[in-house]
Amino acid sequence: MSLEKNKTTVIKTLDDLAKFTDYSFINTLNEDLDAKSNGEDYYPREVFSGHFVPVKPTPIENPEYISHSKILFNELGISNDLAKTDEFISLFSGDLSRVPKSMSNFGWATGYALSIYGTEYYEQCPFQTGNAYGDGRAISILEVVTNSKRWEMQLKGAGKTPYCRGADGRAILRSSVREFLAQEHMYALGVPTSRSLSLITSKTQNVTRPWYEKNSNSWNPDVMVSEQVAISTRVAPSFIRIGQLELFARRARKNEYPNAIEELKQIVLHLIEREYNEYIDKNLNFENKVLLLAKEFSIKLTKLIANWIRVGYCQGNFNSDNCAVGGFTLDYGPFGFCEVFDPNYQSWTGGGQHFAFFNQPVAAQKNFNMFCKSLEQLLLDNEESLKKLEEIKNNFPILMKKELQKMWAKKLGLKKFNFLLFNELQTLLLKTVVDYTIFFRQLSQIPKTIESLKKSFYKDISTNNELLKAWSDWLEKWNLEIIKNNILNVDEMSSTFYEKLSTKMKQTNPKYILREWILVSAYEKAKEGDYSLIKQLQEIMNNPYEEQSIDIEKKYYKLKPAKYFNMGGVSHMSCSS
Repeated sequence: MSLEKNKTTVIKTLDDLAKFTDYSFINTLNEDLDAKSNGEDYYPREVFSGHFVPVKPTPIENPEYISHSKILFNELGISNDLAKTDEFISLFSGDLSRVPKSMSNFGWATGYALSIYGTEYYEQCPFQTGNAYGDGRAISILEVVTNSKRWEMQLKGAGKTPYCRGADGRAILRSSVREFLAQEHMYALGVPTSRSLSLITSKTQNVTRPWYEKNSNSWNPDVMVSEQVAISTRVAPSFIRIGQLELFARRARKNEYPNAIEELKQIVLHLIEREYNEYIDKNLNFENKVLLLAKEFSIKLTKLIANWIRVGYCQGNFNSDNCAVGGFTLDYGPFGFCEVFDPNYQSWTGGGQHFAFFNQPVAAQKNFNMFCKSLEQLLLDNEESLKKLEEIKNNFPILMKKELQKMWAKKLGLKKFNFLLFNELQTLLLKTVVDYTIFFRQLSQIPKTIESLKKSFYKDISTNNELLKAWSDWLEKWNLEIIKNNILNVDEMSSTFYEKLSTKMKQTNPKYILREWILVSAYEKAKEGDYSLIKQLQEIMNNPYEEQSIDIEKKYYKLKPAKYFNMGGVSHMSCSS
């Protein structure tokens, strides 16, 4: 798995891109023994073996380019001009029939197990065995190494696979716009994430999905709608999830397949090479590699969750199969950004409170426990290693608590976490009903009084003297605290102290987040063939910490409009996509 050393890659054609292909996943891991030679494997079936199934994507009809990520193109060394060419649009709308010879004209889908909040599930599999659960509409088509980085490119919505469980394998324009914008926004926020390469829709092909009538306040979808299909291409160093390790560990534990333990070992070693080679010495013995993997993943995962809460992100369906072992955000299906501060915020109607905003650290711990349970199968002959793995697992909540406290301290401009100050603030935020993002951005101006903070308040508290006094008292305590315990790590105040502290806090507290009511406008316009708002939002949300123009501020740095509260498809939504 050698990496390309060239730092000035310029890819102008698919032939150029083909020179950088390196299909490490399908070249080093096992193909399903029952895979079809033609790649036309489109019907639900049990997959008993292997790490992947070769599948040919099903192209969408009459594809039309919508947008691409200029930032990611630059990282990959791809010319922006390539994005609008017929060859690019054809490939990334699912047509692999005309790719250069060194590219594969097959993609691959992977199977994985499902556990929800630490409980193993089999019922979602139509065969009740778990052998049909996996990439139902996600098909990887490329692995490239450019500018010393490995990237896997995966089409979301490119048709059926053996894991489709009877679904059509398609993604719709609405959900594709959300994912396309959200991934690059999260990257700009400084949150580890999969990335967005391109967004392509069909001018003629539609599918039917349950959704909400206009202005509906229904909790569940109340109408069937015909929606355009689309394909978004997401990119990551790999797409290996905890669920994939679980699949082989379960098979090994239950003696379901003779090669299960070997396939588990293979995918763990592949994961280490793909995601952790800079942390784990190749010369270590296997047991120590496994232990270091667990330790490093615990660090990455706790930092990720702290970052989610920092920016107000809620992963509404944080099952183990939606948890990337690389420690980054994966799967922008049922997600949302918290607007009104609410620890119990959860926008997905099927998610439950166990995946709510402030419950994400515990959900992560449940996933990490399943990860460690999978690794245990590789260490059964080494009692000492099993004990060390147990210690790493038990340390996760301690590590998580430290990361959360560091994050909250930074949001408040503090060097060290102050529990009492934070606890009082949380109570005030709930009593006042505030906008999470706007509040912390306004606080970054280092106010002495409540006036500038009122911009984040959803209710008028001008006649609530008790609450006004509580805010005044808290601000006084906070202002005293930042003098002696500030993130600048200075004891003496200079003439530029507040300016520097404000700048530092603004680097932690974004000004712009991808609010759902903004996304609705973007995909509604896109349905009419108007992609201008998508492109405008790309520019705005790729610079979430910048002040930007007065017009942008008036339009997007404001409270959620009242009409969107409790509205289906905005305040809450189903997972249909």
